[in-house]
Amino acid sequence: MAERDSQTPVYGIAVAAQLSGVPEASLRLFEARGLVSPARSDGGTRRYSDDDIARLRRVTGLRDEGINIAGIRRVMDLEDENADLREQATKTAAERMQGLDPARPSE
Repeated sequence: MAERDSQTPVYGIAVAAQLSGVPEASLRLFEARGLVSPARSDGGTRRYSDDDIARLRRVTGLRDEGINIAGIRRVMDLEDENADLREQATKTAAERMQGLDPARPSE
């Protein structure tokens, strides 16, 4: 049996609320404010992934520290940007190690 990817949306809103410790109404609010973007089934039902659950836990942790929704969104955006930059840097380093650096002229 194949292992499930952490980005695979599998949890309905009730299960996501239980796993994250966040009431369903707060999940809807967080979605409306752009803090989490669950997938939708063909019928429009929200489906949360393990990554979404981790993100919800991070959001509630920041909220518990006294940060408001706008501040949480900014922190999350910066963390997402940082992760993207790290991924890009890792990819570039790997390409350089393999001699595939596009910035390096061919000889």
